[in-house]
Amino acid sequence: MEFVLVRIFLREDDRLEGKPAYRRLLELLKEYGIGGATVLKSIMGYGTTGEVHYEGLEVLSYSLPVVLEFVEEEQKAMQAIERLLQKAKVGLITLERVVLWYSS
Repeated sequence: MEFVLVRIFLREDDRLEGKPAYRRLLELLKEYGIGGATVLKSIMGYGTTGEVHYEGLEVLSYSLPVVLEFVEEEQKAMQAIERLLQKAKVGLITLERVVLWYSS
């Protein structure tokens, strides 16, 4: 069985259906049966525009990079991504093949 790590790159201030996009997308992934997902908030980053977004005391920034990621069977992940793209315009999505290692 092939598994993939999916990363969805967003901005903290992106909105979807009246909620922060990362929160709404996380809810949708749960509805679609994805086993688990994590939202990671950065402290600094830049994207295609080259504008640096920074969380610092001297500047309040509400467009910091946010990454939503999950690991799932490739076919199930692709179906979830297709469904998400019907709901939202997402800037960048990456997929990487992964090997699962379970430790007890």
